[in-house]
Amino acid sequence: MKKLMMPAVSVAALAAARPAGVVGSVRFDLGDAETALKEVSQKLDQLNGEVKQTAETALKEAKNAGEVSAEVKAAADKLLTQQTAANKIVEDLKAMVEGMDGKLQDVSQLVAEGGRGGSTAPLSLGRALVTEGEEQIKAYLAAGASGQFAFDLNNAITTADGSGGGLIFHEEERAPVNMPRRRLRISALVSQGRTGTNLVPYRKQVLRDGAAAAIAEEGTYPESAFGWEADDAKVKKIGSHTNITAETLADSELLQSEVDTELRYDVDKVIDTQVLAGDGVGQNLLGLIPQATNFVAAAGLPNANHIDRLRLALLQVALADYVADSIVLNPTDWTGIELLKTGAADERYVYGNPAAGTAPILWGKAVVESNTMAANEWLVGDLMMAATLYERAGMEVLLSTEQGDNFIKDMITMKASKKLALAVKRAAAMVTGNFTFA
Repeated sequence: MKKLMMPAVSVAALAAARPAGVVGSVRFDLGDAETALKEVSQKLDQLNGEVKQTAETALKEAKNAGEVSAEVKAAADKLLTQQTAANKIVEDLKAMVEGMDGKLQDVSQLVAEGGRGGSTAPLSLGRALVTEGEEQIKAYLAAGASGQFAFDLNNAITTADGSGGGLIFHEEERAPVNMPRRRLRISALVSQGRTGTNLVPYRKQVLRDGAAAAIAEEGTYPESAFGWEADDAKVKKIGSHTNITAETLADSELLQSEVDTELRYDVDKVIDTQVLAGDGVGQNLLGLIPQATNFVAAAGLPNANHIDRLRLALLQVALADYVADSIVLNPTDWTGIELLKTGAADERYVYGNPAAGTAPILWGKAVVESNTMAANEWLVGDLMMAATLYERAGMEVLLSTEQGDNFIKDMITMKASKKLALAVKRAAAMVTGNFTFA
């Protein structure tokens, strides 16, 4: 509850000059204002009579005694103050009745009611003063309009419709909250190339029977044998599409870019999976794992846990005269390695200090964590040397209304596709296996 305190002389002035932000519910009722004006005018006439009578008394005292008594002076001053206040109220009420403030009241009415009107809408300050404060005004005038006028303002602006609610709006976060996206890292591990045709032919060496040896004087050179065979990688197409209504696309400026991004991610995710483990059936790529060398543990060396096995795989790559540079693991398997401890009673970790921000490296090789790799499986090797991913055409995103009955349904088809070929040229540079121990 707020108190609106003011001298009597400014009550009507405040009602007439209220700020535009203080809005009301209905247009000011002139009938109420005229009633108030009539009552104030009657009080003013009474005050004028009392002022006249007091003035005559003062004149008589001045003639008879040569001066006016203090009591008469005080009464005259009080009546003059009340008369001035009443005159001001009359003038302001007349201004309201004559419509001097009609435009402001009309605007206040429209803002407050939102064009609806109705008796339940909040009251303007002027309306509240004339209607709700009518009895308080009468009591104030009956008491001689002396002292201060106190009016209880019960018509506070709230968040309700028809009050301040229509001007309240909420901030909006425009960026959508998308589902998580996998970090696609496998395709980047192999060499990258481009092709202008749908077939990438290459020559692969399949025979190296070197017979070079030290030769005595007049000795015969031994014969070596080498052989190559033709091979090729066919370009495959990977893509996806979705349908959108024309109205939806027109109404949302963000939708096209969001769908475009989602389609591209969908295609790239499949490519990552195909490069790693594609089975080559139909239009699938023939990936790295199906063509990698299977793991064979070297005899006489430890092979008891994850760390042992990966070190033996690195040895197998080295024995094939390649130098492995990466280890691809599922995050669950890498976590198992990091949690290994030195002993049952020792809480020290084998891999390192959990508080240290070390990069994922094992045996000096980069560890690539990826959900694309199945749990319990792994791949190690020099993947750049092992394979090349040829791109026939970059990511292509197209929109069309010509698919099916899109045209007559106002539908738009958005399609994303990519053409590429994977050539695994040196399978011995890779070794794959699992963490199943006998």
